[in-house]
Amino acid sequence: MIRLLLPLFVCLGTTWAQDGVSPNELFREGVKAFYDAKPKESVQAFDRLIEKAPQAKPQLWQRGLSLYYTGDFQAGREQFEEHQTVNPADVENAAWHFICVARAENVEAARKALIPIEGDSRIPMKEVHDLFAGKGTPEEVLKAAESGDGDDLRNHRCYAHLYLGLYFEALGDEAQAKNHMLKAARDYSMDHYMGTCAQVHVKVRGWDQ
Repeated sequence: MIRLLLPLFVCLGTTWAQDGVSPNELFREGVKAFYDAKPKESVQAFDRLIEKAPQAKPQLWQRGLSLYYTGDFQAGREQFEEHQTVNPADVENAAWHFICVARAENVEAARKALIPIEGDSRIPMKEVHDLFAGKGTPEEVLKAAESGDGDDLRNHRCYAHLYLGLYFEALGDEAQAKNHMLKAARDYSMDHYMGTCAQVHVKVRGWDQ
């Protein structure tokens, strides 16, 4: 995602003073639980954050990822729709919205509801969006990712395989989903939020055996 971390809640008053837990602490708790492959606990922390700071909810795409892994696809869809109001140029948000709709309903419904995105120039996001829209191919995503060198190339490959893994999971093709997700989690692992997401996916699905 473009916005990797939520800005500190430095101006939200003292509504959390009674229990002594700040929104910042709850945000960190939610992130840690997700990194530990505990999506249910992650959602609980983010929900407590929202209780204290309702205005923060649109920013919390991290909550959407955690909701996906708990299987609450409708709530995940709603979270990504809210995030779209504050981050309208992020293909990743559209992709996660797609997979939530696909899992809650079907792929056809997900394509009809796909959020249009303009202005995301990151590699290989254009090809990812085209794929989810039914206008592109996995091969085009992989080809686009073969750009740059060093950590840039590794990062592009990580993102390509992450979103191919999610795409095939939405289609119900577990073998392809596993193949791509393991590449994102292991062969091209990255230590940022989305790189860690691939590793969490592998753990939650039991593919790390």
